[in-house]
Parts: sequence; structure tokens; C-alpha cells
Amino acid sequence: MKVIFMGTPSYADMILQKMVAQKDIDVVAVFTQPDKPVGRKKLLTPPPVKVTAEQHNIPVYQPNRLRDAEAIKDVLNIACHYIVVAAYGQILPRKILDHAPCINLHASILPQYRGASPIQQTLLNGDSKTGVTAMVMDEGLDTGDIIKIKKIDVADDEMVESLFARLTEVAADLTIEVLQEFENLEPKKQDESKATHCKKITKADGLVVFDDAKVIFNKYRAFTPWPGVYLESGLKLKKMALTEDSSGNDAGEILAINKNSITVGCQKGSLEIFVVQPPSKKEMDALGFVNGQRIGVADTLS
Repeated sequence: MKVIFMGTPSYADMILQKMVAQKDIDVVAVFTQPDKPVGRKKLLTPPPVKVTAEQHNIPVYQPNRLRDAEAIKDVLNIACHYIVVAAYGQILPRKILDHAPCINLHASILPQYRGASPIQQTLLNGDSKTGVTAMVMDEGLDTGDIIKIKKIDVADDEMVESLFARLTEVAADLTIEVLQEFENLEPKKQDESKATHCKKITKADGLVVFDDAKVIFNKYRAFTPWPGVYLESGLKLKKMALTEDSSGNDAGEILAINKNSITVGCQKGSLEIFVVQPPSKKEMDALGFVNGQRIGVADTLS
């Protein structure tokens, strides 16, 4: 079968790699976002998907806007059986949706967590299960008919990078299954009454106050390494664990100085903090930080 692939980051790249390894799948073209400047030196860097495509001599298209007439023409000129879309970053116009069945891989159990940050939202909400949904795309945001869902368990302390990696593997396997079984699968409408949405993560989302230990810990799980979690002072909390989630304390009160950490109270619950990073400085162990600040038990971490 001939497939056009549309995607950009590493999540999409893993799916593309899985596709090109299949003898019965011929990826005839790849559409991805334009190269972007990266790092302090602003070096123009290709998306991971482009690198993989060029390694396999697959034609690459990088339109600024897929809705432009020229981009639409490029897609319509490529004969294919399916279009697979994974974290592409652009909305597909109706003419492309009509060109071939467009299959999208979304990292949640739809209709839950439509939008830009489903993996982070899973951790923010402390969910015990998540998954990947394959759907036939329509003109809405993650509103298409569901083809197939694969679910996985989420540990209470799982971090976003680990969950991202596991869901990427699930998405890659699910893509192959759906392409090979598509003719025998029956898409089902999403239950709009159960739909929820999640937004694009910004740096401001990492700001925390010592109100609820479990909420802070889930933010830490979802936002490490970016945007990280930090206090109003700019102090970043780089490594922590949830001690308990029910005690009542003064916000930010240092409850204990341990051998390799400090225990900090929240209005609800407490956290064990191992590593911090003061503004414009390198990471350091929390014990060294409080010693340097000459603060201890009963003082406030800020």
C-alpha cells in the first residue's frame, strides 16, 4: 500500500521508522514542518521526521501552511491509499481529507484530552491508565471517528519522558495494525458528552506554591524536564518525591533535614526534595542549598 506520512517530532519519527520497516507499506512522501533554528547558536535544524525520510530517499515537503494552494496541490498530485498523521502540527484542509483516508494517532484515550498536551495532562490528573487512539480525521480537533484504541497502565511516580517513550512504541505498533486491518475495522463516533481538552504547555505552567503536595508532584512528573517546576523566587525543584498527601502544614515549612534530602510541608501533604537549582546557578543537592542559605527545620523554603 502507498502511504503519505505527515509528522514532525520524535514521536512521529518513531512511527515513520516503523512504517518504512514494513515490506507491505510504501511511504511515498513525507510532509513535515520547516527546519527551525535550535539552541543558543540558532542552528537551522531539520525535524527528526525529515532526517529519517532523507535516509530512506523519501521525498520531503515542508510547507509553511498546508492550507496554501501549492501545498494542497502537492498532496493531491501524490497517489496514495492512506495518509498517516502523527503530531504534524498543522490542520488538514478538507481537500486533503478527501484525498485518502487520513489516520491520526493521538496519545490519549479519546474523547479524553483532545488537544496539544495529552501526555502531560494524563500525569497532571494522576490517571492510572492512558493509551493511544487511532482515528479517521475530520476537520475538527481530534474529533474524528475512532478506529482502534490501545491502553497502558501508568505508575503513580512515572515521569513524562518515560510515558512519552512507551506511548510512542504503542503508537508505532498501532499504526501498522490499523493500516493492515483498515478494511475490516469499523470506525465509531466519539461520545461528545465525555470530551475534554488540554492546552499547549507554557513556561508559566511550571510555577508552584506549596499548597497541595500531590498537585505539585504531578506537575513535577508532567513538566520535567520542561518547563520544570519552580517557585516564585525562581528556585527550581529538580528532583522530588511525594512523602504523603494528607497532613496540614504551613506552606513551604521545612519539616525535616534528612541524610540526602529535605522534607517540605504543604498546606496539604508534604514533599521530599533532593535536588534544586537556584536562579542562574547549577543544580545542587537540597541539603547543600539550605546549608548555604543558613535555614533549617521550621524555616520556609522560598
